[in-house]
Amino acid sequence: MHTPERIEPAADGSPRTNLVVAVLAAAGISVALMQTLVIPLIPELPELLHAAPSDAAWAITATLLAGAVATPVVGRLGDMFGKRRMLLFSIALLITGSVIGAFSNSLTPMVVGRILQGAAAGVIPLGISLMRDTVPPERLGAATALMSASLGIGGALGLPAAALLADNFDWHALFWVSAAVGALVGVLVLSFVPHSTIRTGGRFDVPGAIGLSAALVSLLLAISKGGDWGWTSGTTLGLFGAAVVVLLVWGVYELRTSQPLVDLRTTARRQVLLTNLASIGIGFAMFAMSLVIPTLLQLPVATGYGLGRSMLTVGLVMAPSGLVMLVAAPLAARVARVRGFKLTLIIGAVIIAAGYGFAAVLMDAVWQLVVATCIIGAGVGFAYGSMPALVMAAVPVSETAAANSLSTLMRSLGTSVASAVGGAILANMVVALGPVSVPSQAGFRVVLSLAAGAALVGALIAGFIPRHTRPTPDAAIPADEADGIGTAEPAAAL
Repeated sequence: MHTPERIEPAADGSPRTNLVVAVLAAAGISVALMQTLVIPLIPELPELLHAAPSDAAWAITATLLAGAVATPVVGRLGDMFGKRRMLLFSIALLITGSVIGAFSNSLTPMVVGRILQGAAAGVIPLGISLMRDTVPPERLGAATALMSASLGIGGALGLPAAALLADNFDWHALFWVSAAVGALVGVLVLSFVPHSTIRTGGRFDVPGAIGLSAALVSLLLAISKGGDWGWTSGTTLGLFGAAVVVLLVWGVYELRTSQPLVDLRTTARRQVLLTNLASIGIGFAMFAMSLVIPTLLQLPVATGYGLGRSMLTVGLVMAPSGLVMLVAAPLAARVARVRGFKLTLIIGAVIIAAGYGFAAVLMDAVWQLVVATCIIGAGVGFAYGSMPALVMAAVPVSETAAANSLSTLMRSLGTSVASAVGGAILANMVVALGPVSVPSQAGFRVVLSLAAGAALVGALIAGFIPRHTRPTPDAAIPADEADGIGTAEPAAAL
């Protein structure tokens, strides 16, 4: 393994540094838009793609699976061959997938396009890792907080934009706009984001990548499709069993190989492990908002609790939470500079739980849901801004992208579980509305309560993250790494 070298970051507050942060955050937001891109089309996808509803759902599932597989692989390749290079490659996948989707009129090309869009999910952990290499230590906390929160920001802001386009233009315009945004971001990255010279080199772990991909596909496919296939069906149970077996074999292999895809010994460090476990709970909690609020807003008023609003209104209700995340992320970094990222993670999780508690009690008017989503958004800004900093403080600089990718994957696992569990609850706790059944108000409250509970579990887990001394501005980058030496033991604490 090559000894990594450090490039000198630009001076704090310089226009160049601000521009790099803005461009990388914009790249993260553009990728996050893919999560909400097709939400306005979900009811119409079977007709638009001339496919059965169960088959059309693959336009959603394929993106999830592709992102799960690509994130750890692209992260490791970024550490080895250059983070900026892999960032541009991911953006190229996004553009290509968007163009394919724009030309699609049937299921197969749409799924191919959505797979490529999902494969661009590694942009966010790569962007965080590039910031660690290029942003001054005193600015790193705020920069990584913004980049990490871009996942939620893009998801919240993308929904009203997608709804507006879907209501006023041909649905293909969604994908043309996505391609244009990706192309613009790619040009900005090429023009303003510097190369990082911090690389590990070495050999890529192909067997490890195949093994992890097989395990993740099996696990996430069982989670996402278990409701359709039946949770006790042979297919679902077989996929869960395969995921467990493959992960065990993969883990043994990764511990024995000299250049693993994921360094499990580093991942098992208490700070990294507990942060990643907390990430699952926070990811679960964040996604529940996207599952409950749109459904509740669109249910007919005749239910007694539905608000009978359009998809565009749904987007406008969700959008303020994205703006709140944008403000909360740098605020979280300021708190962390004084009190540490562990505390900001706990604060974020508690705020998220409070937001869901508010929504569980007050869900009778649009303004109440706007307030609830803004509270949740503030918590997400704090929590998502803290987790990458905690991970980076405990891993060598040469493994930054891989470690951040795994952390992002844990959050995605949480959102997948939330989708499956929340969807199952809303599908089974129903009331009759004429000839059809719709989710009951009690079902919504159960999902909201579970989300609050998941956030509190995340806060509880975060409470066991090792306590360190109060951070200084230089704590964002370990002292040994600041001297250009990437070692296996971190010297700084958050």
